[in-house]
Amino acid sequence: MSESSSGVNTQSSSLPKSHSSQCSELAGTFTPLSVERSPDSGLLATPLPSSRFQFVSWHRLEHCDVTGDQLTCPRVREGPSDEELFERVGHEVCVERGTRRRRQGEGQSWEERLQENWENCVELNLSYQDLGDPYQKENFIRILRRLIRVEKLQLVDNSLTDLSSVRLPRCQILNLHRNHLVCLRLLPKLPAVEHLCLSDNAISSLSGLGALGNSPLRSLNLSRNPVTFSPDYRARVFSCLPKLEVLDGIHKLPEDCVPSQPQTSESTSMCNIL
Repeated sequence: MSESSSGVNTQSSSLPKSHSSQCSELAGTFTPLSVERSPDSGLLATPLPSSRFQFVSWHRLEHCDVTGDQLTCPRVREGPSDEELFERVGHEVCVERGTRRRRQGEGQSWEERLQENWENCVELNLSYQDLGDPYQKENFIRILRRLIRVEKLQLVDNSLTDLSSVRLPRCQILNLHRNHLVCLRLLPKLPAVEHLCLSDNAISSLSGLGALGNSPLRSLNLSRNPVTFSPDYRARVFSCLPKLEVLDGIHKLPEDCVPSQPQTSESTSMCNIL
């Protein structure tokens, strides 16, 4: 017997000649290390030690003192379904399905809430979350509501439709690029925002823009939204936001200062075709 580089004992006299022969030879072989086959090299490989923790929140791990404000790009994820529930042999960690029911019924313990520590987070990236499960969306909004000190927040490409229940009192930079927002009234409360990116959404009107008038907003990006094709778009935006300096990447122009005058009967020329 010889020991391979993966630490698994294999027979030196019967090296695998093909992937199919390898599978037939190992069909009845048992190993306590949950060995996974590697079809590329034909050798056996053990999974990473952390694989058994893939569905466990970081604050449920023993001897873990990482807090939420130390996470740069956390992921909001749901555990496996009842059919996918499994227990790894030889390990004390067992993946449980009770996450959703536990959160709804009992709520978080004070230890978990203290370790999540979202209240002290200053800069956070929650982009590309792929929020396909309703529990993920609920948990995502729950996290956003706790970001009372965040100053820079990235929420790119999350299919978000409504954030009106969220308040971000200290947020200065918010990136909502490539979401599904259809109205400015669905934005979170942003009393301190200075830079706001809403490009690649589905915003079709400027209704609700006045809510940002009291904020120190200096730059706004609404590019690739239907509203940008409306008449006097730039003039109307600057009229509602007098502190705004940059719109869609273009600095304020002289013609953006005064809205165009509506046409009157005197200024309208008519042509009668007889």
